[in-house]
Amino acid sequence: MLISQINNGFGATIVAVREPDGEARAVKNADSVYALAIEAANGGKTLAEVIAAHGLGETVDLAKARDEGRFLPPITHPDPAHLHLTGTGLTHLGSASTRDSMHKKTVEAAEETLTDSMKMFKMGIENGKPKPGEMGVQPEWFYKGNGTQAVAGEQPLLSPSFALDGGEEPEMAGIYVIGKDGAPFRVGFAVSNEFSDHVTERINYLYLAHSKLRQASFGPEIRVGAPPEDIRGTSRIRRGSEVIFEKPFLSGEANMSHTFANLEYHHFKYPLFRQPGDVHVHMFGTATLSFADGIKPQEGDVFEIEVPEFGFALRNSLQITDEEEISVRTL
Repeated sequence: MLISQINNGFGATIVAVREPDGEARAVKNADSVYALAIEAANGGKTLAEVIAAHGLGETVDLAKARDEGRFLPPITHPDPAHLHLTGTGLTHLGSASTRDSMHKKTVEAAEETLTDSMKMFKMGIENGKPKPGEMGVQPEWFYKGNGTQAVAGEQPLLSPSFALDGGEEPEMAGIYVIGKDGAPFRVGFAVSNEFSDHVTERINYLYLAHSKLRQASFGPEIRVGAPPEDIRGTSRIRRGSEVIFEKPFLSGEANMSHTFANLEYHHFKYPLFRQPGDVHVHMFGTATLSFADGIKPQEGDVFEIEVPEFGFALRNSLQITDEEEISVRTL
């Protein structure tokens, strides 16, 4: 089941559900995906059960809503400060050839010759998929922002004037709500663009935190339930009528050095991230970047990330903001 949110054109939100490649219908008496998810979490029910209890109403033309720019992020919080955008990297193995070559390098190389990134990657290969009851290694982790930084599909991703780069990262994101007792509940998974400044990150790895403080987009639909083991999608950049970059990307645990459960544990082990009523959008990393192929996105370029099983493609244009004058005033 796929679930999304659209603006009805008059300021109200419609929650739409459909099966992949199926007809979308509005959930009756549903103010938001968040409201439905919290109802399920706090009522001891599944999201599917809650939706069935509400019932489905009129047909929704999602393609028309997309073309009119009426998609909203597929989950929002009434107070954007209570939606957390976070992520983790160095979690994906890439293709089979990449996996073999990287594994050989990390096993054979002397520990002192490895970069911090390669050490972290090696740790994930060795202990990112623990057996039940065992503790897995914690991954790299970063913070991107709160709900004010969440961008809907078909809307521009804003790169600040001081940024050295604004590049895509095609990833899967886990969508979570925190129940009234502080327990995290997974709504599902969505395609995401974990938009980052790769040039700044490359200057010095300690600039990673700066490079990640950017907007992000996810959706436009959430696939409810467990994800496939092997997820295969396509990442593109369009410049006018030309496709300047197109490459397949892999995700899912069959293509990762960590399990989703291990990554989720190391995020939610912090009480800070188990505050009742909060929403979390946690991005799980990628092995495919146009930056690695020497592509430098320009203003007006359109990022397109597509995984058929996860609904409509996620599309966002790149926009660069005007320079701001920042000063701190004394009270």
